[in-house]
Parts: sequence; C-alpha cells; structure tokens
Amino acid sequence: MRSFEEQTACIVEALFDDLLNEDGAHFRSLQTDSGGSVQSEEEPSDFDPVIIASRLRQIGDQCNMDFERISSQILRDVLMGKVEKFGAAVDSLCKRWSDQNPELVYERAFLSVSVKLMMFILKKGAANFNPGHLVKAINENTQVKNYIEARGGWEKLDN
Repeated sequence: MRSFEEQTACIVEALFDDLLNEDGAHFRSLQTDSGGSVQSEEEPSDFDPVIIASRLRQIGDQCNMDFERISSQILRDVLMGKVEKFGAAVDSLCKRWSDQNPELVYERAFLSVSVKLMMFILKKGAANFNPGHLVKAINENTQVKNYIEARGGWEKLDN
C-alpha cells in the first residue's frame, strides 16, 4: 500500500496531466485492456488516481474565486514565477474564501482553492509550474491530510 504522500503525488500527476491534455490520453494509456487501472499487488483495488483526480478537479470547480480580481502580492509572486510561494498563496486565498463562505470547512476550502489556483496558473501559461508544488502544499498541511485520512483516505474523497 502506498503512503498518503505517494498517493497524493499520483493523484496530482493525474490531475496535472488531465489539465494539460484535456483528453487525458497519457493516463488512460496506463489502463489495461480490461478497463481497470494498472496497480501493484499491494495497492487496494479502489485506489485509482485518475478517478480521484477527477473528484479533486470537481472540488476545485466549486471554488468561485475570481483570481483575476484578487489584489494579493503573494498571488502576483506565484504568477510571476515564484512558484515556491504556492502553498502560502493557497493558504492565504483559502482563508479569504472561507471568511466569505463560513459554511465551508477549512480542509475542503483548501483543496478547492489549491486545485483552482493550479488551474488558473496553467491557464495563464505559467510553464514553470511543477505539480510537485501542489503535492507539497497538500502533504505538508497536517490538517488537510488528517481530514482526508479520517474519511478513509483519498479513495473516499467525495465531491
């Protein structure tokens, strides 16, 4: 069984690939002829990074922040290529969005904002964006990690 951190990396890679190649051909090529995902013998059969990435994208789509209108130095830093500030930008934007939507739990808001921000950066053509920045932001946020694990792991993440 893969660790939470390894699963996060697989899921974010699938999401990143999907966003770059809207047809998703690269990750679909990892599937067997029978339609199931290729998995190691240790991996639970319900862990499919492509399906989980799709759920994560749906969570990101729930974020209705207009990044074009946000006046934030940290967001400008990320867009200007300082992608190491990605995690700080997500946290700042998440708090802003949570303040406007108090019914949202922080962890869901964090996932939603982080995915939406990655989508925004890619749409803006920031070629230097590495999916590892999103992986790191999720894996280093203990509160988000605990939230996902408390629900049964990535496989149980609902949209």
